[in-house]
Amino acid sequence: MDWDKLRTFYSVAKAGSFTHASDELNLSQSAISRQISGLEESLSFSLFHRHPRGLILTEQGETLFETVSEVFVKLERTEAILRDSRTAARGRLNVTTTVGFGSTWLVPHLREFREAYPDIGINLLLSDSEIDIAMRESDAAIRFHPPHQPDLIQRQLMTVHYHIYASPEYVAAHGAPTSTADLDNHAIISYGPEAPRPLQDLNWIIHAGAGDRVREPVLAVNNIYGILKAVESGLGLAALPDYIAVPGTNLVQVLPDLEGPTFKVYFVYPEELRNVTRITVFRDFLVDHVRSAKF
Repeated sequence: MDWDKLRTFYSVAKAGSFTHASDELNLSQSAISRQISGLEESLSFSLFHRHPRGLILTEQGETLFETVSEVFVKLERTEAILRDSRTAARGRLNVTTTVGFGSTWLVPHLREFREAYPDIGINLLLSDSEIDIAMRESDAAIRFHPPHQPDLIQRQLMTVHYHIYASPEYVAAHGAPTSTADLDNHAIISYGPEAPRPLQDLNWIIHAGAGDRVREPVLAVNNIYGILKAVESGLGLAALPDYIAVPGTNLVQVLPDLEGPTFKVYFVYPEELRNVTRITVFRDFLVDHVRSAKF
């Protein structure tokens, strides 16, 4: 069954005449008549009883109209939802980012976002493996590198700086290092072999001030959140991104003049979602909060 002919049949059946359907479809009555005749020929039965007062559906026509009505009502509803998604801040938003950034910085801000946009629900996927948003595995991503695909839009959010942190309890028990060479006298926590990619040189603390030597860490963890909890427990020192040292964390910065590598952070989403409201309001929310943050 031809889709255009079914649409014409639906309009004629609702209108009850070719004349009224012609106004709705902006087609001539002869064109509509040809489409209905073509549909009837392909189905091998009549869809309408034709008489001077108008058109009445045959039994077969009633059966077809019930099914076609369900389809077109659903399509009209879907069209309204799609149109609404461009203008209204509602729906579900799928976002992915790293375990460290998502759990320590992003999640604590989501309550404020929900209060501002109560009709937007968020599915947050935290993974240090990159999720392919070009294949719509997620609507948007917060990434520590610019996207490689040309059909993805990027908005730079911030530049992340790394410093060395300890807990107040650790400093009270062991003192704070006074130089990079003094790191030899402290317990070091580092990234494990599965450090987040594509970030580079995250283990700079085991080399800093050590010449050709490599310090042996007391603990190696494969994500930032695990390292944070180890530092907060007083186990040792670690290089952590400054965004992680927010109020409520049990951290103090040591050797403040020593800075590790920096990384730019981007909000990334597909071109096809450029004007979708739930994407744009979340992007703007992130930009505003990054500007007001002190890291």
